[in-house]
Amino acid sequence: MRNSPSSAPLRIKDKALSQKALQRAKRLAKVLQKETPDPLYLREIIYYLRKELNLSIPRESFKLPQLPTEDEIKKYYEAVWQSRNMKHIVLIKTLLYTGVKVSEVVHIKLDHIDFNQCQIKIVPKKGKKERIVPFPHSFKELLAMQAQTVREKKGEYLLESSQKKPYSDRGIRKILSIYTKAAGIDHSIAPMKLRHFLFSWIKKQGVDSDFIQAYSGHNNLESLGIYRRISITEGQESYNTVIDKFPV
Repeated sequence: MRNSPSSAPLRIKDKALSQKALQRAKRLAKVLQKETPDPLYLREIIYYLRKELNLSIPRESFKLPQLPTEDEIKKYYEAVWQSRNMKHIVLIKTLLYTGVKVSEVVHIKLDHIDFNQCQIKIVPKKGKKERIVPFPHSFKELLAMQAQTVREKKGEYLLESSQKKPYSDRGIRKILSIYTKAAGIDHSIAPMKLRHFLFSWIKKQGVDSDFIQAYSGHNNLESLGIYRRISITEGQESYNTVIDKFPV
């Protein structure tokens, strides 16, 4: 059900000014109604109005969520390690090392993992491009052990439930929440925070922003001032150099 103009939220806090804008809009609507305008045409009118009046809409600056510190990441992973739950250890390390989204990690299949190149193919939802993400050589053995365990059970996905079904987004978030509490951290350690922590960390190590763009899957990294892309292979050497210093 579409909202009527009267129920739409006010964009201007000053009610008098908002009412004045409404009256002007009604007058303009009467003029344009004769032309039977479509949304694209109206958007063009607004564009040229702003241009004629030399107006620009200020963009809100992108703000990262509160990121965990390196000490918190170490403390968090220690809680994971103490569980001795191999599947959970592989899950958390995969999120930390690859920066994949929770909706992506649950769909990693065994045949998406290239152990020779230390890379994982990420196949997103329909309509988005596939990409390749690296993982450190030091993680290869543990990842291979988990893959072998899944194969022996005739499984297909890297992370599966006892019913041979891939983990759910909700299940992953619940697991992360358990270890946040176990580590005594008073703010949430959500999957997106692990992703932002990784990219912020490797950026501080001097890794090329173009590589981060290809790595993260972002189409636009305006916040990094980057508009050019490179392949994952070109940047993996720099990733391999710095990842050995990673807190986990």
